[in-house]
Amino acid sequence: MKESVFEVLRAEGLNRLRIHYDWRCDVFSLYAAREWDADTSFARYNAAFTAWTLCPSDGRYLNHAQTEAAFEKHGMSAHLGRVKELMRKGRHILLDCYFHEKLDIRFVNHIHSDKRGVNNRRSSIVMGGIRRHEPGEDEIDVFVDGMNLGRGMTFKNVAAGLPMGGCKTTVQMAPVDLGDLDQVGFLAYATDRTRNTAGPDMKFPPELADVVNEHFSLHFVGGPKGPLGPTGTPTAHGVYMAVKQGARFLWGSESLEGKTIAVQGLGAVGFHLAGLYLKEGARLIVCDREPAAVDAFLKAQPGAAIRVVDPGEILGVEADVFSPAAAGGILTEENIPDLRFKLIMGGANNVLRASSQEEEYALARLLAKHGVLYQVDWWHNVAGVMAGYEEYVYQREASIERLMEKVGKLCTETTWENLTEARREGITPTERAYRTAEREVYGE
Repeated sequence: MKESVFEVLRAEGLNRLRIHYDWRCDVFSLYAAREWDADTSFARYNAAFTAWTLCPSDGRYLNHAQTEAAFEKHGMSAHLGRVKELMRKGRHILLDCYFHEKLDIRFVNHIHSDKRGVNNRRSSIVMGGIRRHEPGEDEIDVFVDGMNLGRGMTFKNVAAGLPMGGCKTTVQMAPVDLGDLDQVGFLAYATDRTRNTAGPDMKFPPELADVVNEHFSLHFVGGPKGPLGPTGTPTAHGVYMAVKQGARFLWGSESLEGKTIAVQGLGAVGFHLAGLYLKEGARLIVCDREPAAVDAFLKAQPGAAIRVVDPGEILGVEADVFSPAAAGGILTEENIPDLRFKLIMGGANNVLRASSQEEEYALARLLAKHGVLYQVDWWHNVAGVMAGYEEYVYQREASIERLMEKVGKLCTETTWENLTEARREGITPTERAYRTAEREVYGE
């Protein structure tokens, strides 16, 4: 049997698993159940039934001891122990898992904290994107990704000043078929059950939000038909304003004119971010795994000072600024000593390859030791969640002008404060950002 919590659910004929963790007293509580029938049509979600009225014809509900026994019965106790240890390490309060066996969808919301979302007078208490992983990926790797991003969302919401807890949803499934309302309805149902407002992330198309909004729920944001459109533009704006404060801190001026800037990834964020750098007179080094993305950017910037390199070469170039805007986990203990950048700030999440704050601190200190100014990404990469909250609260009255003004002001002020206070306290900007957020989230 493949090592997966969902294999236990499959073997037991169940479709729901909750792993609760109270980090204050180091206690876990498990719950597993069959909460809907296998032939339930989720295309009828919020028409024939709601998140509160869906009931199985033959339900089954396991308490903590019974759930642990099920894992032991199927030889999965050690796997469950690894998942628990990941939760303990990051102080995650809940893994909420939903299994659709027929559609082969394995949905997990990695809820790190509900602290800021409690008593916010809204139906959602957490916010975090939903990203897709391939069905064959190792479950522990998927959970590490989800927990790291969920923890980052908690702190990102603090940095953005939003009254929401932090989470991240990972879904192991084949590419979603937006015309299959059973698939989309199930994703909407599971998201609503976790009281999350989500936006489509990696490997989910932005159009997913539009389909969910049209047929099922308003708890998806960031669709092309939404009042704000995709979040790449405001996210790029926020990163750009933060980078200008990094330049001011290092070189005494916010101007990026004449600076060499390496941009990794020319997707929804990187494309706009690189364009902003060019408008200010910077010289660019760019890469993307998709040649079409590079071609599109070059066509949009005829005659500009742009050097294109292979994605595998971008970490080896020399530049004043490095702005990662692709997948995370790229900076390691092995490659940091060889970097030739002075400032690293971008739109990618979890740039450091770490599975805990302590490991992030160690890598941030190593960057500082080698003369690189680095600020943890969630401190300035906040526009996406700010856009989501703007749309969630104001719906069709959401304003891109109001959002851009908020994002620019916030990223400018908080980045400058974080960099200068970190220097005053003699710590890295990453540690100072975490300490600031932890005082609110953990009371420390």
